[in-house]
Amino acid sequence: MGEKMGLIFQQLFEKESSTYTYLLGCEKTREAVLIDPVIETIERDLKLVSELGLRLIYVLDTHIHADHITAAGEIRRRTSAKTAVSEGAQVECMDLALGDGDVIRFGEFEITARKTPGHTDSCICFVMSDRVFTGDTLLIRGCGRTDFQQGSAEKLFESVHTKLFTLPPETLVYPAHDYNGLTSSTIAAEMKWNPRLGGGNSKETFVKIMSELKLANPKKIHEAVPANLGCGTRRD
Repeated sequence: MGEKMGLIFQQLFEKESSTYTYLLGCEKTREAVLIDPVIETIERDLKLVSELGLRLIYVLDTHIHADHITAAGEIRRRTSAKTAVSEGAQVECMDLALGDGDVIRFGEFEITARKTPGHTDSCICFVMSDRVFTGDTLLIRGCGRTDFQQGSAEKLFESVHTKLFTLPPETLVYPAHDYNGLTSSTIAAEMKWNPRLGGGNSKETFVKIMSELKLANPKKIHEAVPANLGCGTRRD
């Protein structure tokens, strides 16, 4: 699937937390959106925005991250960009609390929010015409864990099957993380090959898979979650 005409698209990577940050811009108006920025790479990201002659108008987080601190609050402080996250996040410092179906517009493009609780209650995916930014809800051949931050395997299964797997099969999938060097997938590929959520697995099978993972907590969880509830700055 080709690049939509007039869309500036950059996929950026933060290696410590294996996080993807996405920069989307409109060639005509130079308005731009940044999805899931990481505090450690804020200088890189803002430099790129400047080099491309873009003006950030929104900074979007797909959920309250537990593995890194968001740069949303600091970018908001330095620029005129507004911050947006799911209304389920209950973050006091956000400018926009996004509900299901809410639309973010930048230049000639728009992003539609789809609430996808399961990894956390605050998970939200961002759908464009030919692609979806899935956060931790749907990873390439995987998904976010469901054993903390109000996680629910049942909710995650329902979110993926009703909000993501109903998208056109050729829709490009851009996740918030990848740990194997993969950069994107498609809805069709995940429906077929995702070992947890695809291949015709039932909800019961998925719940069993998730209950048996027994993963260690993210290294930064005790630092990241409180900070991200304050848009990336620690709350007293």
